Amino acid sequence: MDLTPREIADRLAGTGYLADPELATVTFLGLRMQRPLLLEGEPGTGKTALAEAVAEALDLPLVRLQCYEGIDATQALYDWDFARQILHLRALEAAGGAGEVEEAEKSLYDERFLLARPVLAALRQSPSVLLVDEVDRADDEFEAFLLEVLSTYQVTIPEFGTVAAAVPPVVVLTSNRTRELHDALKRRCLYHWIDHPGLDREIEIVRSRAPEVAEELARQVVTVVQQLRGAEGANALLKPPGVAETLDWARALHHLGTTEMNLESAAATLGALVKHREDADRVRAALDRLLT
Repeated sequence: MDLTPREIADRLAGTGYLADPELATVTFLGLRMQRPLLLEGEPGTGKTALAEAVAEALDLPLVRLQCYEGIDATQALYDWDFARQILHLRALEAAGGAGEVEEAEKSLYDERFLLARPVLAALRQSPSVLLVDEVDRADDEFEAFLLEVLSTYQVTIPEFGTVAAAVPPVVVLTSNRTRELHDALKRRCLYHWIDHPGLDREIEIVRSRAPEVAEELARQVVTVVQQLRGAEGANALLKPPGVAETLDWARALHHLGTTEMNLESAAATLGALVKHREDADRVRAALDRLLT
């Protein structure tokens, strides 16, 4: 990949994703060094969106693995299409071809019965972008499995053989830091913390991702959101809004025909901004002050 960090930033901007110089640089290094990117930060800061933007900017297929508590290697790698295998056996029996037990068993593990889960799919589709989303939700065993795959970019299926990526996929791991990841996995990756953007950059993001929103409305929305994130003490929100919520709120106001925010439209659209009743009550009570 012969792109410079500036060119990476420009390509990402072409998809609507505005990366600061540090993020553009670590993305460049991940591509050049063929190392996974580990992105941590608060929810809604654009970690997942970066993987989507990279796939779009480089015209690569995006394969997403959503992690959750209890996920194991099988759910990330592959499975066998049991129903089709049974139908295949019955077809062999009907044709009188099931006499050779060894051959019949071997035919059950043909590629046509292999169901590729995200990790295997990314290896087979390479070059591709593999997004391992919210890896902090998985457990230690799954981390160890990921570490092994990311070290070799290949997996071995006992009944089928070894599948290796012709070109290592671009790997992006995201974490909301609900727990600490192991050092071994971190050492394999290039690390970057994505923070909430500042006022001017967030306005740029809204103007880029939601160009239909009036310029003054975009500025008002971002100004209010920035104040909410900075609230402390009794005014602090349980879950401060991320950039995704900023965009949702701006679009919701636009769909109401709003070009400049007012108290009525702001209160009516809070469901796009905050997702807890307590937060909605706090914001509603503070709107008069926030809009002055």
